[in-house]
Amino acid sequence: MSGKAPSSSPRRILLCGYYGEHNLGDDALLEVLNKQLPTEWQPLITAYDAAAVQTIVPNGKVVNRRSLKTVLKSIKHVQVVVLGGGSLLQDSTSFRSLVYYIVLILVARIKHKPVLLWGQGLGPLRYAWSRYLVGRVLNSAKSITWRDSASMQLAKRIGITTTMSVAPDPVWSHQANDYQGGGNIVLCWRPTDLLTPRGWSLLLEAVDQLSDNKGKSVTWFAFHANQDVNLLRTLSQKGLVPKRLAAKSSTIIAKNIEHAQDIFSNASLVVAMRLHAFILSTVSQCPTVALSYDPKVEAAAQTADAPWLDIAHLPSLERIILQWSDCMSQVPSKSNLQGIQRQAYKHEQVLKSTLKDI
Repeated sequence: MSGKAPSSSPRRILLCGYYGEHNLGDDALLEVLNKQLPTEWQPLITAYDAAAVQTIVPNGKVVNRRSLKTVLKSIKHVQVVVLGGGSLLQDSTSFRSLVYYIVLILVARIKHKPVLLWGQGLGPLRYAWSRYLVGRVLNSAKSITWRDSASMQLAKRIGITTTMSVAPDPVWSHQANDYQGGGNIVLCWRPTDLLTPRGWSLLLEAVDQLSDNKGKSVTWFAFHANQDVNLLRTLSQKGLVPKRLAAKSSTIIAKNIEHAQDIFSNASLVVAMRLHAFILSTVSQCPTVALSYDPKVEAAAQTADAPWLDIAHLPSLERIILQWSDCMSQVPSKSNLQGIQRQAYKHEQVLKSTLKDI
């Protein structure tokens, strides 16, 4: 809670992120961030699907994140701007995306509005110009919390000297249902160019053999509704899905965080490419294996002391099946999870402390 006397009108805060784009990971970040806000702050949220976001933050108002002009105009109506979770400052998606957030930060500072970075991942920043721009603009930020040490190290290398701290991704602090187990094998996979047809076939053969050995059906859980929902069909059309696996597979679209927790709390194993699917599954104490398509996934698996594979350098079929089979017999350590959650609380501490001084 802020130590300041309450004012007659609410204090407004702009929460900027990849919200309302039907990616459950970003929606989980928004839910955690909103819960960490002191009660006197009224959130204005950059999002595409306003209805989806308002089911997560009923008291929030929404500005269309796909209209930079509209977002920039909204800055004059708030006291603070927060970049809330995810990897917003990167140029691997597109340089245009990076420019979007740089312009947003610059306009906020021109208007003398403090900028906070909360639970951010930094990079990849492939171009020297990207590193230069990010280094310059972030030195004007009032506070920064990174979600992994690699982001902190990159920030230091590109010359960021403002107040920074690092802690596990904020979604680690999410509360979960009690683990029941015994259900399907759940795949939280995404399309990726890092996997060749041979790589896909190797993973799919491992799922096929494991599901047959254990007598389990397979749920393809689309964590990003738009990107992941057709993955099973696409791989099947390419002739990569074994017939036996196809017959016991079904696709389910993630509706919300509670839906995801229900799925994970009943699964016998989750094999996750999606970062926040891995985190929420582990928080649910479900046996979970990470497939790393990005260093952020590997970092999360190492934080949780969980098994993982680099999809660009897959081992033999026998080793994959052995790793996954072993994982199914071990639930994540509750004491280790509690330790991670205590560390993740740092994001909330910094957020509240910074807002208290504004």
